[in-house]
Amino acid sequence: MEMLKHVFIGNALLTAFAVVGLVMWLSNAISKYLTAGRVHGSAIAIVLGLAAAFFCGLSTGGEKGVVDVPALAGIGLMGGAMLRDFAITATAFEVDVAQAKKAGLVGVIALGLGTVLPFIVGVSVAAAFGYTDAISMTTIGAGAITYIVGPVTGAALGASSAVIALSIATGVLKAVLVMVGTPLVAKMIGLNNPRSAMVFGGLMGTVSGVSGGLAATDRRLVPYGALTATFHTGLGCLVAPSVLYLAVRAIVGG
Repeated sequence: MEMLKHVFIGNALLTAFAVVGLVMWLSNAISKYLTAGRVHGSAIAIVLGLAAAFFCGLSTGGEKGVVDVPALAGIGLMGGAMLRDFAITATAFEVDVAQAKKAGLVGVIALGLGTVLPFIVGVSVAAAFGYTDAISMTTIGAGAITYIVGPVTGAALGASSAVIALSIATGVLKAVLVMVGTPLVAKMIGLNNPRSAMVFGGLMGTVSGVSGGLAATDRRLVPYGALTATFHTGLGCLVAPSVLYLAVRAIVGG
């Protein structure tokens, strides 16, 4: 066991890929055999990852989830911003530019609505739970845009670590709901072509949620939804700590 532990620690990134691959295989098996494909494997994998982070945090007394386990430290690098952004960029390369142009003005409007409406919902929920200062409300509202926008906004505004954690949790919950709900409503909303996928990605915003949901609906639509969802994340990172924060501050005060 000590020899295996040494091998895992010495090859941390390879170990991370192997563990994530195993989790995805298990999640897809659960999706196929227990939910008949109605719940996408990505959504199940996220839930398993959150559960693993929780129990690893309890057992090690750490603050970084599975990364606090030495043999799984490579997941911290694998799940970091560098590889995440590389994966998002690689997905966008599959987009057919001619199809992307068809989104047009509707896609731009979807981006705007997909940024502002979740923010308003997030701010309202924050206020309902007793967060009345502009920084906390803005950070949690930004988390409702995506779980990336939340911590970026919180760090820029100087929010507490607890509030930033809540913003991330809000974004993760949204991602899971989008993953699970997309295949269920796809036929009703006409989600069956690149144009509608781009509008959907702009409205929903969460790259992981949109990608997982579209993968369970029609894999050919994933690049289009992911493209506008990526722009949605960038737009949120720009306007949440600036324009939206100033708007909230003007309403509730400092």
